[in-house]
Amino acid sequence: MKAPLPDNEIERLAALYSLDILDSPPEKDFDDIVALAAGVCETPISMVSLVDADRQWAKAKTGPDLVDTARDLSFCAHAILGRDLLMVPDAGVDPRFADNPTVTPPDGIRFYAGAPLLTTDGFALGTLCVMDTEPRRLTMEQQQALRALARQVTAQLELRRYAYALANTTARLQELERRKDDLAGLVGGELRSSLRLMSTYLENLGATGYHDAELADMVGRATAAHVRGFRELIDHLTQMAEAGLGGDSLHMRQVDLTRVTQRAVEAVRPIAASKHIWILNQAGGPSLPIIADPVRLEQVLTHLLFAAVKYTPEGGRVRVGTEMESGPTVRLDDMDLPDGLRPDLFPHLYYGAIANPADVPGPDRGLAVAKRILDAHHATVALSDRPGDGTSLHVVFPYADLTPDELLRDLAMV
Repeated sequence: MKAPLPDNEIERLAALYSLDILDSPPEKDFDDIVALAAGVCETPISMVSLVDADRQWAKAKTGPDLVDTARDLSFCAHAILGRDLLMVPDAGVDPRFADNPTVTPPDGIRFYAGAPLLTTDGFALGTLCVMDTEPRRLTMEQQQALRALARQVTAQLELRRYAYALANTTARLQELERRKDDLAGLVGGELRSSLRLMSTYLENLGATGYHDAELADMVGRATAAHVRGFRELIDHLTQMAEAGLGGDSLHMRQVDLTRVTQRAVEAVRPIAASKHIWILNQAGGPSLPIIADPVRLEQVLTHLLFAAVKYTPEGGRVRVGTEMESGPTVRLDDMDLPDGLRPDLFPHLYYGAIANPADVPGPDRGLAVAKRILDAHHATVALSDRPGDGTSLHVVFPYADLTPDELLRDLAMV
């Protein structure tokens, strides 16, 4: 059965195309997620599937080498119609899929579960899905982990778009900075004298009603000579205004770092549980006000926690806390295991985010993108690694002072 189109199909496709992800090369960040999904759900097939206008395209996959599938045959085209996990225990007896050519062969698909990739604006881009050739069901723990991993996929896609937009904004501001001296000379010299002439002529005309032909001629020649200068000035001011006000700019406001961190911990906890990794949440206590984009910051902190879980051996321990150091701080400790096993987080953080974060292509591109978003928040990142203690990451933000009214409101919410 062919899936109907979502009610917001045009806007959904626009959101998908804005990410510039279709037909892009494989990337380790997404390959790691499908590998985790297949392992957690114990299925031979897992995919990050994006639903285009007439096809389903796999950004990452395990199992058969399926990259493109006609949308008419796509399970994921049905999954994006809902807001939650779609589970098909036995496709062979489901009227939506029983006659599907991918189901009818003896070794065809029998089981499917797909969690929609929902953007922060509510558009379903595709799914993180798992499949099997045998009928089955997922446990509640597996369902929670699949949902959490799907949120990781969406966060990665959105953070990359924002990091690219920030890079473009920085480049435009640098170009405007290079032109500043030329424009300063234009405004302070030639344009100012032209404006003074115009002002003098208009004042005299308004006060006396007398038209001074000689002065009017001077004004006309000066204005004609500097029309280009006026246009350059207006263009420059317009570009300055637009540089930080694009649709992909960060939406900064005062937020509580403690609460944002707590939400990030809860988002990653199902994934950690699937690897029997214990997350010790010490992100509590008093409010720590900072100026941030709450959605993007939560996505960044979630990705850092996900990296800690991903690079920690099964049975490991991750500790997360918020505190005051030189400013409001998130502390992430990926602790060594009692039997001497060490987490593998440090080299990924160092080479992916610290050593050269501007060089985003590579196996840890997501960490480099996270660092770029943190830079836009004026956060300082410190990293250490000590045998016996493990890897420790401190992210320190500038402090946002509360007004008395805000302080009282914040205390009332605790």
